[in-house]
Amino acid sequence: MPTTDLNKLMLEMPKRLGADLSGIATCKTLAGGPPSADLTQVLPTAQSAICFAIALDEAALERYLAKKDHETFNKNKIRATTLANGIALEMANFLTQIGYASVPVCANFQYRNGNGVTYADRIPLISHRYLAVRSGIGHFGYSGHVITRDYGSAIVLGSVVTEAELAPTDPLPAGENYCNDCRLCRAVCPSGFISPDARVTVRLGDREFSYAKRGAYSRCGYVCGGIGGLDRSGNWSNWSPSRYPVPEKDEELPQAMARAMPAYLGRTLPDQIFYISFRPGYALDYSCSFCQLVCHRDPAIRGKRYRMVMEGGVVVQDADGSCHAVSPKEARQNLDAMEPERRWLYEPAEETQQ
Repeated sequence: MPTTDLNKLMLEMPKRLGADLSGIATCKTLAGGPPSADLTQVLPTAQSAICFAIALDEAALERYLAKKDHETFNKNKIRATTLANGIALEMANFLTQIGYASVPVCANFQYRNGNGVTYADRIPLISHRYLAVRSGIGHFGYSGHVITRDYGSAIVLGSVVTEAELAPTDPLPAGENYCNDCRLCRAVCPSGFISPDARVTVRLGDREFSYAKRGAYSRCGYVCGGIGGLDRSGNWSNWSPSRYPVPEKDEELPQAMARAMPAYLGRTLPDQIFYISFRPGYALDYSCSFCQLVCHRDPAIRGKRYRMVMEGGVVVQDADGSCHAVSPKEARQNLDAMEPERRWLYEPAEETQQ
């Protein structure tokens, strides 16, 4: 098949299978980047990668941010992630059948293992974000999430690495990046994952891209994975009913995780979860991503979403396992009324004794 025809097909195929945006990056356009921009780590004969984005349900995500409805957006996020994995698998299978060795890369939870690195280090096989910004799907926002023209950063990314020599698509003009460093992404993150001022710059081919420096990825795993989620102010939380605190220092995270994990495993989780190999019980209760979901092209909508998080209260869990948000005062009263044998599921034992 002529290259131009295959290029057109590879950009059309993700959209016809359910994606909203697509782009192509190559070894050349990613050259000089971090290790997770090296396509040959996925496929030694790699030449190109097709990246695509699936938009999330914006109405559902706003109810989720406001802590009014967890189930609808949780289901949307899980299904969009599963769809991205399926699109990548179908495209890789197709390319392999027409003579180009190809590897699908999952939307999430696919990490390197070996050579001193384990799955628990959360180092991606390949960075969908690097592929997405280099191929013109979106820009980097301050948070490091990929922000798109029409969907903000409320997207799921997937990729296919292939030995087919495809022509790259151009990155978006830097002047079209609507991120104005408002830092609302950081303001709605209870984990402290995003730096308040430090930035990192990556070079991909002949272009440079910049975004905020991030902390240890276990911070995100702790909060987005439902282990803890109460903001240090005590005035709001994500969807986790836990009050186990997120430590200020990255080196304290393993100990904090070990202390909070038994309580997490003892709580009732939603019916629909993500499965993750290196967590005890294999279940990940999706509870946050607020830093990703707050962003929108329109600053007024960004502000509205920020207020939803701040004014949405603190999530508590009833005896039947259902979760809902109440005022900070009611959340405190809810915990104080619990018997110690249940209260430890939500708050460290030493605090229940105060």
